[in-house]
Amino acid sequence: MGRKKRNKRIVENVLVTGIAEKGLSVGRSAEGEVFFIEDAVPGDVVNVVVIRKKKNHSLCRVVTTVTYSEERTTPFCKHFYHCGGCKWQNLKYDSQTKYKFIKIVNAMRRIGKMDTEGIIHTVRYSKDIRYYRNKLEFTFSDKRWLTPEEIENEGFIESEPALGFHRPSSFNKVLNLEECHLQNDLSNDIRNHLRDFCVAKQLSFYNPYTHECMMRNIVVRNTLEGDWMLLVVFGKDDMKKIKLVMEEMKEKFPFITSLMYTVNPKFNDTIYDLEVHCYHGKPYIVEKLGDIRYKIGPKSFFQTNSEGAKILFDYVVEYAGFQGKENVYDLYTGLGSIALYIASKVKQVTGIEEIPEAIDDARVNCDFNQIHNAEFYAGDVKDILNQDFVEKHGKPDVIITDPPRAGMSEKVIETLLAVAAPKIVYVSCNPDTQARDCLLLSEKYQVVKMQPVDMFPHTNHIENVALLVLKQ
Repeated sequence: MGRKKRNKRIVENVLVTGIAEKGLSVGRSAEGEVFFIEDAVPGDVVNVVVIRKKKNHSLCRVVTTVTYSEERTTPFCKHFYHCGGCKWQNLKYDSQTKYKFIKIVNAMRRIGKMDTEGIIHTVRYSKDIRYYRNKLEFTFSDKRWLTPEEIENEGFIESEPALGFHRPSSFNKVLNLEECHLQNDLSNDIRNHLRDFCVAKQLSFYNPYTHECMMRNIVVRNTLEGDWMLLVVFGKDDMKKIKLVMEEMKEKFPFITSLMYTVNPKFNDTIYDLEVHCYHGKPYIVEKLGDIRYKIGPKSFFQTNSEGAKILFDYVVEYAGFQGKENVYDLYTGLGSIALYIASKVKQVTGIEEIPEAIDDARVNCDFNQIHNAEFYAGDVKDILNQDFVEKHGKPDVIITDPPRAGMSEKVIETLLAVAAPKIVYVSCNPDTQARDCLLLSEKYQVVKMQPVDMFPHTNHIENVALLVLKQ
């Protein structure tokens, strides 16, 4: 006998008050119960169905909207309701930054136990709220995802191939994109033409279950300097078909300065262990931020919003207050983007990064810019940054740290407290872990000021630069 289904709980008149992770909103019932809600924006009053009960909140979906928020706006992308990439297009941009600011304040107060009065500056807006990304990845699929409306209105639909984004949390569902407002519109031209060409030539698209295909993924990168890179990932090493595709893209899009390909027959999409071939042009593109020119290859780790990255780096320089004589450590340096940016303003900068390929890029870019006062080490920060390292490279005047979303490990925090550099400039993409680390560092450091920088409009993500000064 099958298990009897329980009726889902309905909660009425929930006021939505803020934003949460993954495009969810936060609301409370009249009794104070907390809900994380799909498909609502702050200011809405909604009736919700509880999907899953968790320890501190319930996950919910909107059944009906009682009152629409004045902060709502009309999404500009035709794929908004199905894509999941820009969750807050239906929220006015001023409101997006307002709630991101509140998110940081709440994290610093609740987790960091910090008095934030006068410390956190208002959010620095993104220069562009469309076409701000310099890198996008698209997936081929032999069967495009069908919207509920298509299934309901059209009944059986013959399967069609797709080139676009995965549906949220779905490895096997790909939304066929006709437009995307995240990257320069030439990216749409490249993607749409390549899809149509491959359909016309009857090249097989990726099947997530059998892993059989000719066409698997593409990566499109561009720079403020006008360079374009197209990396085509094939599922089979069939040079006749590879050349057919690459020649078509070479002839159709002469503005592509770096035309690359690789073959990936594996069960995962990562390309970092694969050989990438330069079919036409240079094996890299060049981005310029300030006086520094960065070589970016198909596997390079680089900030995906170039304009936003320069704004972020300028705040790092401002907060550090360089006088030209400083010894600086740059932790989690990536390809050395910040280290190289500040090199001309300091005496010496030393970068540490766990990913060896990123350090290879850092050294290449160091030579590319003829910088002689920067040094880079590959390895986990917690293993490399120790007393021997400090004795070899000298006590730092400033430590810059830009860790991943998980923040810094306790061992790194302990080392920073032992080193006791006069200043720490902490760049973070996660206010919660930044707040936690600031609390741990408060044993010796005081947070003087913070500057949020919005590098990803229409998402819940926010960068935050913090200046921590050693207590006297």
